[in-house]
Amino acid sequence: MSPFLKPLTLSSRRLLAAYIRRHSSLITELIENMDKKATWDHFYTENSSRTGTFKNFEWFFNFASVQDFIMPLLQSHPDSLMHILDMGCGTSSLGPSVYSHSPIPVHVTCADISSVAVRLMQQHIQANPLQPHNLSSQLEFVELDCTQLDKHYSCGSVDLIIDKGTTDALLRSKEGKGKAGLVLKQCLKVLRWSGSLLQFSDEDPDSRLLWLEMVAWDPGQMAANVVVQEVGELRGVCYYCYHVTPRPVV
Repeated sequence: MSPFLKPLTLSSRRLLAAYIRRHSSLITELIENMDKKATWDHFYTENSSRTGTFKNFEWFFNFASVQDFIMPLLQSHPDSLMHILDMGCGTSSLGPSVYSHSPIPVHVTCADISSVAVRLMQQHIQANPLQPHNLSSQLEFVELDCTQLDKHYSCGSVDLIIDKGTTDALLRSKEGKGKAGLVLKQCLKVLRWSGSLLQFSDEDPDSRLLWLEMVAWDPGQMAANVVVQEVGELRGVCYYCYHVTPRPVV
C-alpha cells in the first residue's frame, strides 16, 4: 500500500485519544474528513464548549519544541516587515509566539479554514494582548483556505510559511491527498525565491521527501530543494522538520 494512503499514524492516534474519550461523536468525522472546513468548525466549537475557558490546542508540540528551527530564519529584511504565515494555525500558540519572540519586525498571519478557530484566537488575543519583541511587528488572524493562498497573497510575497501538521492532516484524510499537493504548489507560488516552507511532521523521510520533490516539480517552471532534520522524539514518536525552498527551473 502507498505510504500516502496509510491511516492516522501512532502519534496522531495518541494525540486524538484523550480528546476522543470526551468527544466520541467526532471520531469518525475527524479521522476521515480532516480536509473539510465543517469538520474543524465542529471540532473547535465542541472543544470550546466543553472546556469553558480558552486553552491553546497544540498538534504535535508547541513553539518551544521547534523555535530553534524557526528563529534562525528570522533575519533582517529589505522590506519593513518579514511576512510569515502560520498555515492551518487552529488555536495553536505557534504564530503568536513567533510574533512575541522575533527580534526583527514581522507580520505574522495565522490562517485557518475554520472560522471558529480564527474567532476564538481573535477573542483570546483581544482579551489577553501579547507584547511583541519588536514594537513594529504585527499579528493577524485570517480565515483562509490554504489551497487558495494566491487569493490572499501576491506571488513571491511571503518569506516564511510554517506548516505544523496541516499537510499531514490532508494526506491522511479520505479525500485530502490532492488538496495536500495543491497546498504545496500554492506555498511555492507565494514564497519569495529566498523564502522557506517548514513542514513539521511525523512522516518518515523515505515517504515525505519523495512526495515533496515529486509534487513540487513543475517542468519548465518550478522545483524545490528539500532538507530534512530530526526535531526529536516526543511520547515515543519521532518528528521531522522538512525545510523546503523554491528553486526556478532553468
